[in-house]
Amino acid sequence: MRKKLIDYKIFVPSLIIMIGISIPFALYEAESLELLNAIFDSIVNNFSWGYLWYGVILVVAGLYLSFSKYGQVVLGDPKEKPRFTLFEYASILIAMGVGSTIMRTGMLQWTSVANDPPAGVEAGSAEALLWGNAYSMFLWGFQVFAIFVMIAPAMGYILHVRKRPLMRISEACRVLFGDKFTDGLGGRMLDVLFLISILAGASVTLGLGAPIITQNLSHLFGIDVNFTLTITVTIIWVLLFSLSAYLGIERGIKRLSTWNMYIAGFFAVFILIGGPGVFILNYFSDSVSFLLSNYLNMSLNTDSVHQGEASHIQSNTVFWFAYSATWAMLHSVFAAKISRGRTIKEMILTYLLAPTLISWIATGVLGGLGVHRYLSGDLSVLNLVKENDRMAAIPDILSTLPFGEVAIVIFMVVALIFLTTTLDSTTYTVAAYTSTRDMSKYEPPKLLRIIIAAIITGFALVLMRIGGLAPLEVISGLMGLPVMIIQFILIYAAKRMIDEDCAWSHNIR
Repeated sequence: MRKKLIDYKIFVPSLIIMIGISIPFALYEAESLELLNAIFDSIVNNFSWGYLWYGVILVVAGLYLSFSKYGQVVLGDPKEKPRFTLFEYASILIAMGVGSTIMRTGMLQWTSVANDPPAGVEAGSAEALLWGNAYSMFLWGFQVFAIFVMIAPAMGYILHVRKRPLMRISEACRVLFGDKFTDGLGGRMLDVLFLISILAGASVTLGLGAPIITQNLSHLFGIDVNFTLTITVTIIWVLLFSLSAYLGIERGIKRLSTWNMYIAGFFAVFILIGGPGVFILNYFSDSVSFLLSNYLNMSLNTDSVHQGEASHIQSNTVFWFAYSATWAMLHSVFAAKISRGRTIKEMILTYLLAPTLISWIATGVLGGLGVHRYLSGDLSVLNLVKENDRMAAIPDILSTLPFGEVAIVIFMVVALIFLTTTLDSTTYTVAAYTSTRDMSKYEPPKLLRIIIAAIITGFALVLMRIGGLAPLEVISGLMGLPVMIIQFILIYAAKRMIDEDCAWSHNIR
């Protein structure tokens, strides 16, 4: 790899810091978890309100940018056609935005709430079941996707309108902090923070995503889930997302994302026809109704007048928003890269609406199947998730369908493709971020994409083997705090750049 293809000034420090963080966590996993969880619990107790308002404010900011004069600004030449059709564009954003996590939360998230419902609700009751699925939908609602997309206007503007060669957070801050900060230590620190948060998040995703596949394989073939199986699945998965990242957006990421939409749609229809379709449709309607009726409650409630430990909804919402903030920079940089030819309004609203719609449908179908099996007495789902590895409940639920083994295989295929598209988008974006090529004109070097994939895989496998993955997950959540500040800075930077250029008067269709 030629030296000029990568910026070692931000890449090497990021790797050194990642190694420095990971080694003590791996060596002292239990102690690290205890300390980090204590820190996180303190944040939940003292700053829950801040995280909740943060999500709401970002949705308001997104709607403001979309429906004001800024929304009509085109990211690129106004005469230029968008790079992708709307279906392709939405499919890529869905694959990146929800990934395989929707397969896990859609199937099992309702159980966490049903077993630990809000204050005043009886565990396992009908009301708790409604809270469970509605909350699972809420997790994939407007706040989370606003968190993912609201850095993108600034990043898209510097890349496609101002044609700045480097696709970096520091570059988007130039309009506010000047050349000395951007080209100096301050800008470098921002870029290192981006890389650390993404490398940590990607390693956690790779490590925690593998059980979605291994538990289903274990059920199908009657084999134990051990490190050999995990590493085999991981290596196959890595080869897939490395190949996709190597092929690039057009031939790799776009094709996988669009194919997966069709496969996932077929799987949903299969469950409705082969499973309790009428119940699922009724329960989906009830869940959406319950969600919309309680949306403000879920968005802002801190249970301040209820004594005792925080319920699952209260503590998990804070963690979910914090963890989502860690991924915000990656999602926004990637969204900016693929949004050439789109208006700011199209970019924001597509990210707010398309993944939300798909997530709610997935939650309604997968969650509805699990709830029906619980209510009918076919499967004691709420006890299963307490007694065993939670992921083991997924194949147990799917196997109750006609052609249960086929259902498990299709589930694994959809999950595997979602995992692949999430991580190939990650490796592509990190390669674009660290490259010294002009990203307004070129794609990131293919060799660099493979090297990034190898580094992420190496971290994940080592941490899975020797411990340290769980502490790194908590660290990923804690890193959301500085990212929240950066988000608001970059929203203002986008407005400032557009106003300076009066882009709302001439860079429009």
